Amino acid sequence: MRDFQQSGMKMLEGFIKKESSSGLLLIIVTVLALALKNSPFSELYESFLHTPVEIRFGALHIDKTLYHWVNDGLMAVFFLLIGLEVKREMLEGQLSSLSQIALPGFAAAGGMLFPALIYVAFNHADPVALKGWAIPTATDIAFALGILSLLGKRVPLSLKIFLMALAIIDDLGAIVIIALLYTADLSLFSIAFATVTLAILIFFNWMGVARKAAYVIVGVVLWVSVLKSGVHATLAGVALAFTIPLNATRDDGSLFSPAKEIEHDLHYWVAFFILPLFAFVNAGVALSGMSLDMMTGPVPLGIMLGLFVGKQMGVFGFSWLAIRLGYAKLPKGSDWMKLYGVSVLTGIGFTMSLFIDSLAFEDDRIFGYADKLAILLGSFLSGIVGYLIIRMSKPRKVR
Repeated sequence: MRDFQQSGMKMLEGFIKKESSSGLLLIIVTVLALALKNSPFSELYESFLHTPVEIRFGALHIDKTLYHWVNDGLMAVFFLLIGLEVKREMLEGQLSSLSQIALPGFAAAGGMLFPALIYVAFNHADPVALKGWAIPTATDIAFALGILSLLGKRVPLSLKIFLMALAIIDDLGAIVIIALLYTADLSLFSIAFATVTLAILIFFNWMGVARKAAYVIVGVVLWVSVLKSGVHATLAGVALAFTIPLNATRDDGSLFSPAKEIEHDLHYWVAFFILPLFAFVNAGVALSGMSLDMMTGPVPLGIMLGLFVGKQMGVFGFSWLAIRLGYAKLPKGSDWMKLYGVSVLTGIGFTMSLFIDSLAFEDDRIFGYADKLAILLGSFLSGIVGYLIIRMSKPRKVR
């Protein structure tokens, strides 16, 4: 039992280190995208985004730009990783019991509710703008942990685990929102085909199929069918994740975890290739035509205040309520100031906020990129202020 706990902690610490490194890389890539978009190389950057990539296999034809391949294709792999993390945490990790899930669960609920209410308060009269109500509700775990990594031992591991669990629940909420709200015209044939494919994956799991290749091959078919159905293709990654067995037996009788092995294999690709590439193709915002009037419009204000004000109000307020009511306890070695600082950091919505923004407003020109810039500014402000609050808090020894 002790060896199992130690291996679990090592895996958790490794996860945090990888996410932290990825967060710092995302900052560099974001700055690069902004620099290219606002330089003489702007046309080259745009032509890169709109590079046509076509796949044809018999009657199957998928023709998309590089931008859409990243958002619809590579992000499905990102959501596969999220699904695997959620499954592992729910079955044997930080979300496996009510006592463990209480604090991040309450915090995540408040962190999704308050930003949405603030955004809706600014945009309730505009049906087009109202589609973006979910933009400020998510937390970018890579960026947030990247900021925490700069603070070293000042931040106890328990607080990092709290942030990680909160962000995972946030991502789960984002998945539900995407599934329910952001769908195009539906193809009943493709949905039926996707349902059959998903049933095959569930059958594999029920029969104890342990070969990872079998899940990956059928998973690709599931992704194509979901892509063609009108439901957003990234959801195929989540569905695939929940069918991959957590524990299985090899042909020689030895035990292993297909889900954990795939999660481990994907982490580096997601952290150091997929997310940075996503940031690069989505964070390029033209600043030349930007004005104060544009940035004080209802949509950018709703996003910025939702991220910077709404997230900290919801996360800290609901955490305080859960602790005061006796449903949860402060993370070990933490205090109210550090918890508040982490609550502010949850306003870093970057990756997920940009992703939901691309679904809500498919045409970047609707708000003149002010919506995307608002995400960057709200996230940047949350990161700076959250860092300073934790930095100024007194270090505490974990007893």
